[in-house]
Amino acid sequence: MGARRRSGPATAGRRSAATPGTVTLGRITGLFGVRGWIKVHSYTRPPETILQYSPWGLRTSQGVRELKLAEGQVHGRGIVARLEGCTDRDQAAVFIGADIEVAVSRLPKLKPGEYYWSQLEGLKVINLAGQELGVVGYLFETGANDVLVVTGERERLIPYTRTVVQGVDLDTGVLRVDWDESF
Repeated sequence: MGARRRSGPATAGRRSAATPGTVTLGRITGLFGVRGWIKVHSYTRPPETILQYSPWGLRTSQGVRELKLAEGQVHGRGIVARLEGCTDRDQAAVFIGADIEVAVSRLPKLKPGEYYWSQLEGLKVINLAGQELGVVGYLFETGANDVLVVTGERERLIPYTRTVVQGVDLDTGVLRVDWDESF
């Protein structure tokens, strides 16, 4: 979602509370060492792809601040990075919990049939019988496949697979699924 790109139908990157025209690619989760490095939880696939984007828009409760990425790397099973101008723990600590945003225009163009998760959020979900099941709230991955969380009169978890998702029309804001309304 850049954001997750797969041969499958959906790719990651979250729009939720992002600034208009941006997509959230990760979150700063903690500090690493004493020289201004931070721990990053990446929503991109593979996770280290987040390091290809700079500058980052860092959304905190005080607003969005744009900072360039000075350096970053894979560390164990995670990502660590240092932002330009952050040379000690105290400077980096103010960004813990910040969402990492980048402009949608900077994301790679997708092949036909591929979508960033942020493009799917908010789409109306309609089954093959024409019944409206709700709206895509968000997606998550399970390892086997991605899952649409559809909110309506009740919450539904719908697998995001080629057999279930029959069509996505971004122009009309509709995602068609082969899914019984009683599920």
